Amino acid sequence: MAEQLAGLADDRALLGRTSTAERVSDILRSRIAEGYFPPGTRLSEDSIGGALGVSRNTLREAFRLLTHERLLVHELNRGVFVRVLTVEDVEDIYRTRTLVECAVVRGLGEPPYALDGLQAAVTEGQLAAVENDWKALGTANIHFHRELVGLAGSDRTDELMRSVFAELRLAFHVVDDPRRLHEPYLARNRQILQALQAGDKAEAERLLMTYLRDSLERIVEVYRRRVGDEGRTAG
Repeated sequence: MAEQLAGLADDRALLGRTSTAERVSDILRSRIAEGYFPPGTRLSEDSIGGALGVSRNTLREAFRLLTHERLLVHELNRGVFVRVLTVEDVEDIYRTRTLVECAVVRGLGEPPYALDGLQAAVTEGQLAAVENDWKALGTANIHFHRELVGLAGSDRTDELMRSVFAELRLAFHVVDDPRRLHEPYLARNRQILQALQAGDKAEAERLLMTYLRDSLERIVEVYRRRVGDEGRTAG
């Protein structure tokens, strides 16, 4: 916990002079998504509030916002915890991803498309793979799909999927072999990028649909094995 709190202290400068619960929740959401607070972690009001330099009331409001986003759960007389997803949660996350991401690709106008963000995410993933940093590869993979959603140019869609991707990361944290989970999708991301670079959004959507279906099967298989019945009732 000391390492995580030290990282939060570094984020304190992001709050500036207009500290708000929304900004605190943004920081905590990012930290949860990046794995600083794994599923099941109890979040201490005193420690986190001290690290960020915010009041107890502000922190509680941030916790409330993240609970609404299904990233945290409040347990009576125990405190606030990072949520442990159920298998059904994982399946619902992928239903949402399929509906939104495929619709974004299908709704693209005429090429060329603004693909610099997608290219940067693929490069980020390649560098992570070279360094055998599989957690970073998982992050790069989420960055790729966040940039893909961003092609819609919709703030509302971005906001919706920001929470979905943060929830997805909670599922990633229970995987015991992140290389096996993430490495195959680096090549698939590159294929989707190449299809979009060629202006073939139909092929990009087909690749994406197959990608999401295979990813769901793989992660549910792992998730059932690691979480099992506990995961069905947690949170």
